[in-house]
Amino acid sequence: MSDPVPLLFAMTYRAMTDQMYDRLAELGREPLRPAHGYVFRHLVGQPATVVELAGLLGVTKQAASKTVAELVEWGYVERRPHATDRRAHLVALTDRGRDYVRLADQIWTEVEEYWAALVGQDRIEAIKEDLTAYLDSRYGDGRVKMRPVW
Repeated sequence: MSDPVPLLFAMTYRAMTDQMYDRLAELGREPLRPAHGYVFRHLVGQPATVVELAGLLGVTKQAASKTVAELVEWGYVERRPHATDRRAHLVALTDRGRDYVRLADQIWTEVEEYWAALVGQDRIEAIKEDLTAYLDSRYGDGRVKMRPVW
């Protein structure tokens, strides 16, 4: 009996993430945790408050604050004054953070190309269509929030 599809998805995601971290290590880059990557993805479009990030990530404000503090310390994000709320700050990617996102996108492309070399690009395109169909059936025009599940 083969493994259930959700378990295969989880194992495949883990294998692809491990491949990404292996590539980051080859390049001498620090392997940020997946939670950091989710913060980057949310900030690519626009800055957000810590409260907004906590909601997007499905974590407490304290957990989001800790992650943001780490990323500020490492130079990947910066805090900016909020235009309408003097008590709040916006968190935005720095140039270094945007560079890391570009590198991550490049590596994810390499990981996908590795898989395509194993099964064929036509199969990868079919998988993308199938996954998109499933997501559309569950969430319509919106997308499930990308967030850590641990």
